Amino acid sequence: MCCSECGCYDAFCDCCCPCVSYDARETILCCAACLAVLAGVVLFAVLLAAYGFIRHAEVAVVDASLTRLALATSPATAFAYNLSLTLTVRNKNWAMSVRNTQPLEADYSFDGQRFERVKLADEGSTHPAGKTQVYHLVSGSDGAYVALGNAGVAEFKEENKTGMFQVEVAVSGEVRYQAHFTKCKFQAKCPLQLQLAPPGTPAVVFQKVKCKLAPADKNC
Repeated sequence: MCCSECGCYDAFCDCCCPCVSYDARETILCCAACLAVLAGVVLFAVLLAAYGFIRHAEVAVVDASLTRLALATSPATAFAYNLSLTLTVRNKNWAMSVRNTQPLEADYSFDGQRFERVKLADEGSTHPAGKTQVYHLVSGSDGAYVALGNAGVAEFKEENKTGMFQVEVAVSGEVRYQAHFTKCKFQAKCPLQLQLAPPGTPAVVFQKVKCKLAPADKNC
């Protein structure tokens, strides 16, 4: 075989491709090397764009309904309430999935005081790349304890006069992004203005609220 008889690249080409000139061979080899380097650069750029830069989730409350909110002050301050809302979390990364390393939860608060906590997703659950998770939450209680104090009770009475209540939804958890080892705190706050609409009254149109994300940790 000529390939075994020739001991170097030029000899191999002379044996197998005698019709191709030396200059043409060098040109082909140079082009192949350039294409290989270019392909490597493109692959690196794609991987860097896909996994090198984290885009944090977008959180929003797209619908909410408050049909009861009454305050009892004895023996302790407590809310009797019925609140439902639809909350969305969108993974803005087109290649990276996100895994919850702690449960994802939502806290409801009035005048800075929490009166309800709801689990959205369990530890270990995964949020696929580019997808939006939708959570329909329905909560209610005849006596949810809330540590309002005198100032909080006064604020409730003022808002109760108009039936328009300021309720904040705070989403919190801890996540890990695909191809990253760092665990990142995930926090967002959604200030809501909710018009009380008791059963049997016309439904109140709710305007979508985009939640504000807390600043990310240095490594996130």
